[in-house]
Amino acid sequence: MSAESISIKPGILITIIGESVLRERLVKLLKSNGVTGYTITEAQGEGGHGRRMGDIAGYNTNIEIKTIVSPEVSDAILQAVAEMRNGYALIAFRHEVETLSD
Repeated sequence: MSAESISIKPGILITIIGESVLRERLVKLLKSNGVTGYTITEAQGEGGHGRRMGDIAGYNTNIEIKTIVSPEVSDAILQAVAEMRNGYALIAFRHEVETLSD
């Protein structure tokens, strides 16, 4: 692929960190907003909810989901995640990024 065929495109990187029990709901949320690609990894850490038992005992782990979307889709996803937080350790944030596209 030549350098001439590559362009840089702006986007919004959404990162969602939450309890793994929410995995299917979060994937469904992304797909319902037209997301065609995402990455899911296991996550460990400590925050406002304290240290999770999954970090200690190996169950009920956290996940991190990343995807790049348009500004409008990022608004919809963040709003839906905010509504999903009820009683769950769940956070989402976004950054402006530039991606390679052909």
